[in-house]
Amino acid sequence: MQRRDFIKAIASSSVAWPLAARAQQQLTKPVVGFLNPASPEGQDYLVAAFRDGLNEAGYVEGQNVVIEYRWAEGKYNRLPELAADLVTRRVNVIATGLSTPAALAAKAATKEIPIVFTVGEDPVRLGLVTNLARPDGNATGINFFVTELTAKRLGLLHELLPKATRIGVLVNPSNVETTEPTVRDAKAAALTMGLEVHAVSASNGDEIDIAFQKLVSERTDALLVAPDLYLFSRRVQIAILAAHYSVPTIYTVRNYAEAGGLVSYGTNSADAIRQAGVYSGEFSKAQSRRPYQCWGSERQLFFVHQ
Repeated sequence: MQRRDFIKAIASSSVAWPLAARAQQQLTKPVVGFLNPASPEGQDYLVAAFRDGLNEAGYVEGQNVVIEYRWAEGKYNRLPELAADLVTRRVNVIATGLSTPAALAAKAATKEIPIVFTVGEDPVRLGLVTNLARPDGNATGINFFVTELTAKRLGLLHELLPKATRIGVLVNPSNVETTEPTVRDAKAAALTMGLEVHAVSASNGDEIDIAFQKLVSERTDALLVAPDLYLFSRRVQIAILAAHYSVPTIYTVRNYAEAGGLVSYGTNSADAIRQAGVYSGEFSKAQSRRPYQCWGSERQLFFVHQ
């Protein structure tokens, strides 16, 4: 090789190497899937809490991690499609937010990619894990017992309104996994208190308006709002309607009260999803070292949020 050709080759490689290195760095940047059945509107604080958890694990969105957001816009039947899309995207981990249907959709979509769920029901009963001490499989996460507190909320509502006898339960029929146990537990608790419970359904903004009109026409004394991420995203609308129609209402988390609701009883949902962000960051590190393999024993974690 002549001297001139050798110098050209060295010069070319000195330019190409940093470009190739940067491209490789981009390719190896962890990608976290964030699957949510609601709309982005009204979810800012939850997304911020999730990012805070990622930060604790050493990840900052836009710098050293990518978050792929998938929103079902209240259409729960789209969750399997969105989960499958994240699997095709070959994300390092899928976080499902505060949603049982999203967790189940992710679980059905992959047996390899780690799933971090945040659910309000027993994850063993749901089939997400085999047991709490050692979840096994590719799913783990946080149980914050929001559904199990239905009877407690009804009891508090009865204490606040001892003369109330007819109680409504606002549910989202698209979220069967949460709706059925909520109505069941409410009716069981109502029997011991001498109360009558009836469910009203709503899966979009117009149906929420209609549900409140029905509550008023049926002379409902008070209302309990079931845990559901879409209803949560409509918490301002629900709080305004409850005040407008003078329907005393108890909610699952304090964000409803902050939006103008009467009272809430439940765990700190922001802290639960922050912990999910920490898990997602830790599992992203493990998957970056050994991508697309099932979890080893060092990743068998479970967190019960109280």
